Amino acid sequence: MMDVLFISPGNAKNIYQDLSNDYSAIEPPTWALLLAQSCRSVGYEVGLIDINAEKLDKISVIERIKYLNPRLICFVVYGQNVNAGIVNMSGAVFMSNFIKEVGITTPIGYIGSYVQALPIKSLEDELSIDFVFTNEGVYALRNVLETNLKDLSKIKGIAWRDKDKIIMNPPERIVPNERMDVDLPGYAWDLLSFKETPLDLYKSPMWHGEYDKEKRTPYAAIQTSLGCPHICDFCMINMINRNNNDEIGVASNYNIIRYWSPKFVISEFEKLISMGVYTIKITDELFFSKKKHFVPLCEMLRDRGYGEKLLMWAYSRIDYIRPEFLSLIRSAGIKWLALGIESGSEDVRLDISKGKFKNDDIKKIIKDVHDAGISVMANYIFGLPGDTIESMRETLNLSIELNTAGWCGYPAIALPGSKLYKDVMLNNFSLPTLYEEFSFHGYHTKPIETELLTASDILKFRDSAYEIYHKNTIFLEKIKNTFGQKAVDNILEMLKIKIKRKF
Repeated sequence: MMDVLFISPGNAKNIYQDLSNDYSAIEPPTWALLLAQSCRSVGYEVGLIDINAEKLDKISVIERIKYLNPRLICFVVYGQNVNAGIVNMSGAVFMSNFIKEVGITTPIGYIGSYVQALPIKSLEDELSIDFVFTNEGVYALRNVLETNLKDLSKIKGIAWRDKDKIIMNPPERIVPNERMDVDLPGYAWDLLSFKETPLDLYKSPMWHGEYDKEKRTPYAAIQTSLGCPHICDFCMINMINRNNNDEIGVASNYNIIRYWSPKFVISEFEKLISMGVYTIKITDELFFSKKKHFVPLCEMLRDRGYGEKLLMWAYSRIDYIRPEFLSLIRSAGIKWLALGIESGSEDVRLDISKGKFKNDDIKKIIKDVHDAGISVMANYIFGLPGDTIESMRETLNLSIELNTAGWCGYPAIALPGSKLYKDVMLNNFSLPTLYEEFSFHGYHTKPIETELLTASDILKFRDSAYEIYHKNTIFLEKIKNTFGQKAVDNILEMLKIKIKRKF
């Protein structure tokens, strides 16, 4: 009997509509891989089913579960965007409901950003879930397995159903920084299915592959740190660090960051490179937050000769980019930086606690990054508190002026776990009621309605801005000069796919 079977749910069609056929990323289930390796390191037998990557139907999943015969089924509901853990709940619940319907009695636990933010609501709404982990779940999961699921009342860090009663136990600690290498000892890469070579079921976003489909796979995502020290109102990534029993968790209350050692991280890179994987995402929210962390790692990647082979990207804030390190970053194989600009309005950025940097600072940093031979994926949000049609136009105009090789515009959505979600709820604004309404690219997408903007206003502006930017001749000329005509052709082909909106 297997101890725990991790399931990464599928829901790409509901998240990306027709873009899911060829253009959306398929990212390896990073947290499931970390949890699997963590459990395996202390002697438990583990398995993994990635429904999305393997394109499995519900009957195939049931057959796999019956064959593996696990003591516990653990749905790990995250995704490649901050909202994906919420949207993926619909695919997860569909599958866990079916597991119960066919008579499988194996206990089902959930871990993910949505259940961390709303543990009580999750159990009230979804009867197929037996218990949820209220933070990252590393120690709570081990304790659940050790007690053989017989007395959940003694397990810290979970909320659970006792017949008709829902109980939230005291919080469990997260892995302390000094034990990251020990208690989260890497990824169970070997559990992933593949066609011909490891990780060939996974593919990067189009832009990361330099708009070349062949460069998008095989693809991996890796973390060198967990969490973020900042408190942006719209973000919920720090739910993984939750350490209290509030019924509605707010990520900005858990704003800490922890690091694996550079020596440990380089060993994971070497595993991927030995498997022929060179297209890699560094998932950290702030890879460049600590000089003593990123500099040694970049130097090791450069000195081992990996830099020219790798096609990597990493996130950063504008105010964390240090021009003196850009040459080193590029030599390590980081050829893209994803930068959160969010708004062209300085007032809007201040309102959401994004930072005090000015538009002139943004322009200078983007120029420095471009001059270092690094492409930029610029991220913007439309419909933030304080936004108007005029301020959203400022954001679009700034993005056109910056002319980055990657452009991503999101409608502002109150994500469970963010301060924005709680504020919207307290102010009696309309919140999404369906998981799919939290999707950025879905049919049901439901942005926050502000005092001046309706959901329809925001979506129409965002979708129009996407087309305006990607059809801009200055942008297309930049792509042609940087990546070639084939990349331009692929972008124009992608623009033929129109996403539909309800609102």
